[in-house]
Amino acid sequence: MAAPLPGAGRGAGRAAEPAGGGGPRGAAGSPCPLPRPPGGDPPPSPPDRRKKKDDNVLEIPSIPNPFPELCCSPFTSVLSASLLPKATSRKKQVIKVYSEDDTSRALEVPSDITARDVCQLLILKNHYIDDHSWTLFEQLTHTGLGRAIEDHELVMEVQSNWVMEEENKLYFRKNYAKYEFFKNPLSFFPDHMISFPSETSAAVSHSGILQMFLSSSTYPEIHGYLHAKEQGKKSWKKLYFLLRRSGLYFSTKGTSKEPRHLQFFCEFSNSDMYMSLTGKKISGAPTNYGFCFKPNKSGGTRDLKQLCADDEQSRTSWMTAIRLLKYGMQLYQNYMQPYQGRSGCSPLNITPMRSVSENSLVAMDFSGHRSRIIENPTEALSVAVEEGLAWRRRGCLRLNSHGSPIAMSNMAIHRSQSWFHHKISREEAQRLILQHGLVDGVFLVRDSQSNPKTFVLSLSHGLKIKHFQIVPLEDDGKLFYTLDDGHTRFTDLIQLVEFYQLNKGVLPCKLKHYCARIAL
Repeated sequence: MAAPLPGAGRGAGRAAEPAGGGGPRGAAGSPCPLPRPPGGDPPPSPPDRRKKKDDNVLEIPSIPNPFPELCCSPFTSVLSASLLPKATSRKKQVIKVYSEDDTSRALEVPSDITARDVCQLLILKNHYIDDHSWTLFEQLTHTGLGRAIEDHELVMEVQSNWVMEEENKLYFRKNYAKYEFFKNPLSFFPDHMISFPSETSAAVSHSGILQMFLSSSTYPEIHGYLHAKEQGKKSWKKLYFLLRRSGLYFSTKGTSKEPRHLQFFCEFSNSDMYMSLTGKKISGAPTNYGFCFKPNKSGGTRDLKQLCADDEQSRTSWMTAIRLLKYGMQLYQNYMQPYQGRSGCSPLNITPMRSVSENSLVAMDFSGHRSRIIENPTEALSVAVEEGLAWRRRGCLRLNSHGSPIAMSNMAIHRSQSWFHHKISREEAQRLILQHGLVDGVFLVRDSQSNPKTFVLSLSHGLKIKHFQIVPLEDDGKLFYTLDDGHTRFTDLIQLVEFYQLNKGVLPCKLKHYCARIAL
């Protein structure tokens, strides 16, 4: 109960007394009403004794109250909810985010922050380039599972499903395959895995297949063989699965799709899909391409519904189809959000915007007595390449102990490049590329384990990871590197990578995205 205002105690007691002092009272203790005159008008109020006292006091002019909202009305409580200040600041919590080299950074964020907002915060703090491929990745270390958190998911809700005893982590990394389906949906699913509705024509357009996957009424059927782990057992069984809008089913009789032969496996509204990061080590799966469904409030590994595919392409297709089925239009809105500020632009045909300074640059030739503008594009490109090689040669000069410049060995130039990974295994290279997404052109360069003098280019193409050996050649005392038995030679690995970023050559595709170990 609120305390009475200062000085209000005596005044309140006097006001409750009758004006005449100790007059007669009613049975309830209330003062008797005064008789009304014949005219019906109420009797004149008795003179206030305090009024005579206040006539001799100098009246002070009233000062307007600068805070009228703090004054309470006699009809409302002193602590009325409408008079309390509204809370403008959201509750904040601290999260820890890791990078590929296991360095971490603590962030104080609002409790309703999304995964996209966390990525944007880290991009600003570390001055990274926002190419819409940054992702927050959830890794469950105890079970060897991981998944890319969708951009719209609340980070605190994800962490609320963690078990206190497990050392789970959030990673900040790039994932180029996050929205690859929206860029190239026609070639994403193999023909033997997908079936369209019977009324659909044979030739499905780009927008048509997108509409079918995002529609709430129609959905293409995904089907194929998967290995499923039997509940409560260590054995795995190969079954024919079908993905429909109502959930995931498997056939109890070969490849039959009759309703009486289909048995329900799981649905996805109350569970999350994870990829197996340890291969066969923990689960004992028949292949390394495992994935599973984990309930949001899971009691442990016994509640997991585990599957594995025969190859990486099959696993990627199944997981992408399930993502589209679970999130639908929300996934497409996440994909379109970075482009909504640019009117008239479609994300399928957006090209990087050049700055004003880049548009004003022209190629110049200062070799003669008079300078000239190089108008031929081929000549301008060759001049730019020549200047780049000259800059590299100047940058590779170092001072020896006597102060004279010496040329740095070609073997060491590439070590400072983000795409080069020193002494990592073939399996580690495949894991890094898989984390960055199986998009055509994702690559890295590493040392060869079988031959210490050579290097290996690991490249993603067609949802597969391929490895190409970079062989050193010596000619007239000079060392070169080649991918095609000496037909195309390069003085160092930087020149080789830059060439195949512009030309496909003997590779199945150009080098597009490199895998890097970022630090926070």
